[in-house]
Amino acid sequence: MKSLAALDEKTLIIGFARRFATYKRAHLLFTNLERLSAIVNNQERPVIFLFSGKAHPSDKAGQDLIKRIIEISRMPEFVGKIIFLQDYDMTGGKLMTSSVDIWLNTPTRPLEASGTSGEKAVMNGVVNFSVLDGWWAEGYLPEAGWAIEEQRSFADQQFQDELDAEIIYNTLEQEIVPTYYKRNKNGIPVDWVKYIKNTIAKVAPHFTMQRMLEDYYTRFYEKLFESGTKMKSNGYDNARNLVHWKNKIIAAWDNISVDSLKIPDVNKGFIKFGEHFVAEIILNIPGLDKEDIGVEILLGNKTNGDVKKIDFSMELEQVEFKNEKAKYTCSFPLKNAGVYDYSFRIFPKHSGLRYRMDFPLVKWV
Repeated sequence: MKSLAALDEKTLIIGFARRFATYKRAHLLFTNLERLSAIVNNQERPVIFLFSGKAHPSDKAGQDLIKRIIEISRMPEFVGKIIFLQDYDMTGGKLMTSSVDIWLNTPTRPLEASGTSGEKAVMNGVVNFSVLDGWWAEGYLPEAGWAIEEQRSFADQQFQDELDAEIIYNTLEQEIVPTYYKRNKNGIPVDWVKYIKNTIAKVAPHFTMQRMLEDYYTRFYEKLFESGTKMKSNGYDNARNLVHWKNKIIAAWDNISVDSLKIPDVNKGFIKFGEHFVAEIILNIPGLDKEDIGVEILLGNKTNGDVKKIDFSMELEQVEFKNEKAKYTCSFPLKNAGVYDYSFRIFPKHSGLRYRMDFPLVKWV
């Protein structure tokens, strides 16, 4: 029972419970055992970490993580401070997400699909401390939890793990622990209560089943119903017209070509921050009407030679149509510094297409 002697309502208790896959990085907390010992053994501001979970029978690495945590929990300086709860199940998970003070999550970016345990925790007023990945990338708000930034600093995972461990220790020592133990003259942790209130009032409502169903309805089902109703009206005339239009596009698609392209000449110098990117494209679109085709530009920030994501996209304006030639232009300021790759893509347009993927044709310039 010595290991449970320090468990009381006054001690800061931090929970970590989930499937012990290696990308969850349960080992991060134990990167520097000396520093961790100083955190949990502070006589005036003690901290307890509760761990629980299981690894897949075929996941030896995950099993080894659990074994290591149990070994550390039995070291003299960590007895009663690092506790591993065995036989993890739904009941145990429910109890943990409703009883700890902080819910800790340290996944490898960007491998966290969701992180539903953290979502359950906020419903109980449990404050989250997590990498900005999965649901916390959307859920995090200042004064409603703590976060480790989303962007990686190192390509080498070991270096990144060491940095994230340092951030965890710093955040615990400088922010979380002092906030929890700060009391007013009546012994009430006013700042901590604010975090709890913000968690319940500002974070939790955005991750309920009701909100999810409302989003599905308003963003997808309602629009699809309206589109279906429109297609069926007048004896399915709109549906027949859309099919006819698609056949026309398919027949003409391979004949679409670029007549001319005017873009900034980077050989003459870089585009300065705040200056406008100006481009003009003239397309040959034989057999098509001017409203049938759209063009958009996409910009991606280039890091280490690769474009990881699209940072900006904008549809070009059609300014002229003559003799089956359509002219498109764009002009916009560059709001962020950096090295960018950009490209243009051509796509079919029709008012009957609810989503672009309803007719997934694309031609890159």
